[in-house]
Amino acid sequence: MTDAATCCPRCAHPTLEHLFASPVPGVWDVLQCARCLYCWRTGEPDRRTRRDAYPESFRLTVDDLDHAPEVPVVPPLGPSA
Repeated sequence: MTDAATCCPRCAHPTLEHLFASPVPGVWDVLQCARCLYCWRTGEPDRRTRRDAYPESFRLTVDDLDHAPEVPVVPPLGPSA
């Protein structure tokens, strides 16, 4: 994980999970926030990877997350044709 990734760009949660590393070591990593599940690649622009550069209109607070509507469950697939 890169040193710059200390919190989630979207919700500022400090717990990040390392999901993947680039096939070429050290080029990029894919990180995911443990709270809001936002994922990003460390090689993306600051507006996607750094809290201070992330667009304010897309930032989330704990209150936003606590009051977000539930995502409906995807129904099982029907029989194959």
